Amino acid sequence: MPEISDENARAVVSGIAPLQLPDDRHLAMRTMPMPADANGNGDIFGGWIMAQVDIAGAVLPARIAKGRIATVAVNQFVFKQPVSVSDLLSFYATVERVGRTSVTVNVEVYAERNPADLHVVKVTEANLTYVAIDLQGRPRPIPVE
Repeated sequence: MPEISDENARAVVSGIAPLQLPDDRHLAMRTMPMPADANGNGDIFGGWIMAQVDIAGAVLPARIAKGRIATVAVNQFVFKQPVSVSDLLSFYATVERVGRTSVTVNVEVYAERNPADLHVVKVTEANLTYVAIDLQGRPRPIPVE
């Protein structure tokens, strides 16, 4: 079996994981998980990550809807890599679709690991739909600008 040099290994890893955070998306949120968010193996609970994605994903739809919104669907949710305590997580949101009463967003989560020798990796990707609601919790039209 041929040996893989450090340079070749870095090239392979860079094809899998970006070496820097994206600059073409909206940074919706940044947070660092704490020990209370981890399971017995030291990995962050998936439910904690899902809650953070829901919060970050709601930022753009709330601005677009100009008022109250609610999560109506989690269309897709993929955990690509485990998240550890002390990973600095960045949540990037992109509006995929604006409907009459709803907004669908794509959220990508990147972890910054090992600050001394920084490594950035995409850990989660999700697609969520939010609906604009009135004071009674019923769907309402999204304002047209």
